[in-house]
Amino acid sequence: MNDHRWAGVRERVEAAGAGPRGGDVFGALGHRWVLEDPFTQDELAGLEAQLGVRLPEEYREFLLHVGAGGAGPAYGVFPVRRTEGGWRWEGDGASMGDLHRLVEPFPDRGPDPELLDGLLAQRPEEEDFDDAIEDFDDAMEAWDERWEAVMFAPERTAGALVISHLGCAQREWLIVSGAHRGTIWSDCRADDVDLAPLLDEDGTPMTFARWYTGWLEKAERTAFAAP
Repeated sequence: MNDHRWAGVRERVEAAGAGPRGGDVFGALGHRWVLEDPFTQDELAGLEAQLGVRLPEEYREFLLHVGAGGAGPAYGVFPVRRTEGGWRWEGDGASMGDLHRLVEPFPDRGPDPELLDGLLAQRPEEEDFDDAIEDFDDAMEAWDERWEAVMFAPERTAGALVISHLGCAQREWLIVSGAHRGTIWSDCRADDVDLAPLLDEDGTPMTFARWYTGWLEKAERTAFAAP
């Protein structure tokens, strides 16, 4: 277990939040630099028993040694909390992740690119409808339904959970099961862009720890920047 990677991280987050320019960090108005309390071993065991799957190691260590969510990239790491109905993640779009399917492997491939290109080519254009704006609206609604059926198919995000919200319906997912386990993926499907892995500076898929500590390093530079 690499607990040392999280040593002092909670204190660094608190210090950055108290820095002279901590409020200038993007998303700070959302998470307010607040971290949830860390999990106990029993709480983590209860969460994983409910899910039926072991969470990625870096994320497990974060829950145990930093916090159950809060201050983090963009508007923060979605907190996972115990409710009357069991454990659940809370945040804008958190319910998009199907906790019952976390045990399934996240798919290696997205929709067929030719299928997506074909759908995009069929997207209605307002100028094609002259002044019949109602006809355009109907055509656009029908197209949106076809597009969302492909892009937002439930199996597309099996084995993953939403971990953060960037605003404007853009989110980031943590992959829990499958070949991409432990990595963070960008979700800009609201802008007609398919899910894609975040990449580190060397081009390797970004893991949870690198995603979080990379954010913290940038946040510290902003929080303590000279006037």
